[in-house]
Amino acid sequence: MKLAVLPWILMLLSTIPGPGLTAGTPGSCSLRCGVQDEICSCHPTCSGLGTCCKDFLNYCLEISPSSGSMMGGKDFVVQHLKWTDSITSVICRFKESIQTLGYVDDLKQVHCISPLLYESGHIPFTISMDNGLSFPHAGTWLAAHPYKVSESEKSQLVNETHWQYYGTSDTGGNLSLTWNTSALPTRTVTIELWGYEETGTPYTGNWTAKWSYLYPLATNIPNTGFFTFTPKPAPPQYQRWRVGALRIIGSKNYAGEQDVLALWTNDHALAWHLGDDFRADSVAWAREQCLTWEALEDQLPNFLTELPDCPCTLAQARADSGRFFTDYGCDIEHGSVCTYHPGAVHCVRSVQASPMYGSGQQCCYTASGTQLLTSDSTSGSTPDRGHDWGAPPYRSPPRVPGMSHWLYDVISFYYCCLWAPECPRYMKRRPSSDCRSYRPPRLASAFGDPHFVTFDGTSFSFSGNGEYVLLETLETAAAVKDLRVQGRAQPGRMPNGTQARGTGLTAVAVQEDKSDVIEVRVADGSQVLEVLLNQKLLSFTEQNWMDLKGMFLSVASQDKVSIMLSSGAGLEVGVQGPFLSVSILLPEKFLSHTRGLLGTLNDNPEDDFTLRNGHVLPPNATAQQLFQFGANWAISNASSLFTYDSRPLVNQFLNGPKHDPNFKPLFPDETTLSPSQAEDLARLCESDHFCVLDVISTGDPSVGNATRIAHQLHQHRLKSLQPVVSCGWLPPPVNGHKEGLKYLEGSTVRFGCNSGYSLAGPESSTCRADGTWSSPTPECQPGRNYTVLLSIIFGGLAIVALISIVFMLLHRRRKSNRNLWSSQP
Repeated sequence: MKLAVLPWILMLLSTIPGPGLTAGTPGSCSLRCGVQDEICSCHPTCSGLGTCCKDFLNYCLEISPSSGSMMGGKDFVVQHLKWTDSITSVICRFKESIQTLGYVDDLKQVHCISPLLYESGHIPFTISMDNGLSFPHAGTWLAAHPYKVSESEKSQLVNETHWQYYGTSDTGGNLSLTWNTSALPTRTVTIELWGYEETGTPYTGNWTAKWSYLYPLATNIPNTGFFTFTPKPAPPQYQRWRVGALRIIGSKNYAGEQDVLALWTNDHALAWHLGDDFRADSVAWAREQCLTWEALEDQLPNFLTELPDCPCTLAQARADSGRFFTDYGCDIEHGSVCTYHPGAVHCVRSVQASPMYGSGQQCCYTASGTQLLTSDSTSGSTPDRGHDWGAPPYRSPPRVPGMSHWLYDVISFYYCCLWAPECPRYMKRRPSSDCRSYRPPRLASAFGDPHFVTFDGTSFSFSGNGEYVLLETLETAAAVKDLRVQGRAQPGRMPNGTQARGTGLTAVAVQEDKSDVIEVRVADGSQVLEVLLNQKLLSFTEQNWMDLKGMFLSVASQDKVSIMLSSGAGLEVGVQGPFLSVSILLPEKFLSHTRGLLGTLNDNPEDDFTLRNGHVLPPNATAQQLFQFGANWAISNASSLFTYDSRPLVNQFLNGPKHDPNFKPLFPDETTLSPSQAEDLARLCESDHFCVLDVISTGDPSVGNATRIAHQLHQHRLKSLQPVVSCGWLPPPVNGHKEGLKYLEGSTVRFGCNSGYSLAGPESSTCRADGTWSSPTPECQPGRNYTVLLSIIFGGLAIVALISIVFMLLHRRRKSNRNLWSSQP
């Protein structure tokens, strides 16, 4: 995504505190980042407004790079902060508790090294330049899930599968790894093994997570970017670690030194370091581990009951982007490389971890768009005791991103399914969710000039100039969180540059309860998206996924932002022409709890035009009445979520009215079209009346075309989210089999018996509209299958009869030929 750069005025600000300024005093940003007062500002908006304190950049830090793996070891430069001779040392402190030693380079730039963390998201840090006496310089570091950082930032296990099967049957030889030498500028390196474990009593206060340095694989070797070795069994004291990662550091660091410049591999199953007992009989060893895991798992709480049901179809799973997101291990957009789910083309994970146990749901789908269930195949989707992406507050098991999932869900899969033939034990405790209780979210959209399609399907247009409530939950709605979505609409431009009599969304802001505030807006004079977090501009040049307070944020492309809230609500905001389009998805628990321009979600379109005072306009309200309805939902400064970081925004929206009473839109009844104009619009808009209105109000066919596309996207997603009926999994008969893995309305499953058994009951069952099967699974009873026997007998008799008929015909033909030849001269 292209992002606006900081205004040039920031580069002119002095980074040296003025004389007499002390920490925490007005006029200085020391210990005051985010504060705004009459003297000067330390708030992120000060750069655009030109109101920053002179030492703003010295204390409110900008860093590059701004993100890295939560495993740590990333070097970042603190911009604008310079070393002086009076400074004694640099100490970087993260989350007020984790300290790393910084350094200064030849250009007198200050550097920090990111620490090993057990969480993802924005991590506050401070810097001391006086040997730890004070930490007045403040910034934020973005720690990412290890699998969501660039491959160039990690060391690569060459043929990772070979590493994770090493020591099993027919898997041996050498192992190799590679790395980017420029990311670790040192002549010689040390390669270390680190192990991960979680100890203590599960689900109690003494359950702790820990990475531990184990032993070196190589020390003081040339930094060539390549290393190969023949693994040897680890000493017995290290073999309790079954999951871990390799770390490469400079040889000048002592073994196991914490929080130094480093490159890590992916976490993986440490098959290659296990003992001789594993290598002698890996199947027996893995079976024992599987049985141990099974016994422990049966003592732990049942986490399955609090997980959301999977969507019934692939279309629903991809459309329900507020609650489910692509599983990077099986992505249809990247070739459907589904290593652990062969037969699937796409998997999704529940975005939010379950509230009590921090668990996660996984849902996988076949090419036909139906679920792939573990009841039918070991390739089916499996829920997770530890959500792969972790869960706030992250640091405690089973909420550590990635690693808790490895311990409770992945290494056990290796024990039971990959290293030993005990997969039914695993699948019994990780069964796929079916979709009988799944309810698709409700969809509403706003796009174009702007046009609205409410949650109950009402369509209307409102071309206001101002800031409005798109959606908010009722103050009396204790059943749902306080959700607010606001939109800013501004006039478009005619092709000749004059102001159009139509408006469009230029900014959308959202907050739920006390979550972070996200604003998505169109940069001035462009079609470039800007994303602000708590009024500070974000950059997505390094990470396209961010774990935030109360929400997740994803930027999959340059023109679309996805926001996933803790309630399961979701927003997608994108650029369509000169304006924004926004789609909002709400789970059913929001029924009867919403109001605003997007209506009252209650399956009753008759009351979608409800004013703040409760008065309801009729469904056939005129365009003029709807304009007053929209104006009624203007926000106030006190309730605004928007950022006012430029003089035009301050003058127009902060100091001016939230709804411009002087702006007069072009109403449909004010226009008449000639036959040729109507024909041209019909050809362009394909009967989309929203497109027609936008071309008329802006004079720009491209605006109308963008509106038509946005409307089509809404209709396509609405179709994808239509409810479907599922009858649930239908088992095959004991001593028999079935054909058909679809369990949705209209699907038929056929049954058969193994040799030596006969079918007692119907040969098939069909899923009915009421969610029940037309017949239960039949039985396969001991004895000959007479149906098959009879078919064989009668089939054989038919063949004999057919042969007899052929011979008879041939005989008649031969006799006829003899008679014919005897009559010739």
